[in-house]
This record gives sequence, C-alpha cells and structure tokens, in this order.
Amino acid sequence: MVTFSCKRITEEELIRCSFTLNKTEYNVLIFLLKSDKAHKVSQISKAMKLKRTTIQKAIKNLVEKGLVNRTQKNLFRGGYVFLYKPNNKEEIKNKMKEITYKWYKRIEKAISEL
Repeated sequence: MVTFSCKRITEEELIRCSFTLNKTEYNVLIFLLKSDKAHKVSQISKAMKLKRTTIQKAIKNLVEKGLVNRTQKNLFRGGYVFLYKPNNKEEIKNKMKEITYKWYKRIEKAISEL
C-alpha cells in the first residue's frame, strides 16, 4: 500500500489506475500472473467461475493494452485454440513506472503553474 498525502492507494488501485482496468480485467491479469502456464479462455472461465464471454472481453482488452500475450496452438486433428499468458512481470512493472512517472511530471507542472 502506498500513502499519498491524505489517501492510501492499494496495489490493486495502482495497477487498475495505471492501465485503466476494470475489476474483471484486473482479476484475470492477477490470475494469469499467479499461474505458471498459458491458459485457454475456457480454463480461465472455469477457474474464476465467470462466463466465457466475460473472460473473452477482459482478455481482449488485456491483449490490446500489452499486458497479456496470445499464442495459437494448432490441434493434432485440425483446428486451433488460443492460449493466453501475461507479459513478463518486469515488463509490466516498467510500464507502470513509465505511466506513474508521466503522471508525476504532469502533477509537477500543474503545481509549478499555481
């Protein structure tokens, strides 16, 4: 937890705010970060007890934001499935640092202009 003047900011709030994540997107990201393997949407859906379409929407947004990677696995008898795995934790942390640094610079400028 981080304290900023009169407000305490939890880790969840910091991650969600940094990447503009809703609660489901955040929970899916944390689920994937805690896992050591790539998952299909159906596996995530079952583990989190949420509808497949809810997970698909969250995953789509996480991929677009560069937090999760999608890979295609070709099946033996034809067809394929998509597997999802988070980006490297250090890469995610570095993105958060960049975002918070930009925020800090905007705040610093706003204070200077008072």
